[in-house]
Amino acid sequence: MLLPQSSNVLHQIVQIPHSQRWQIYYRLQELNIPCSCLSDGSLQVQINNTIAAILLRSTVIQFTASRCSLIDWLERCWQH
Repeated sequence: MLLPQSSNVLHQIVQIPHSQRWQIYYRLQELNIPCSCLSDGSLQVQINNTIAAILLRSTVIQFTASRCSLIDWLERCWQH
């Protein structure tokens, strides 16, 4: 899932359902995070800094988490 910019960048592969791949792709484009959908169906994302990594994680969770877990997360946020 991550495309390295230099030799000391970490690689990580995450399985994302094809039904959500394009939604995630378009959201990352809106956030100006470089990404591309490859011919094999995978989504490659270039992460250049910590903020981009956090935004990627947040975006993936937004589209892949269950409604119940998102509600639980939101309720925990309101408690703090």
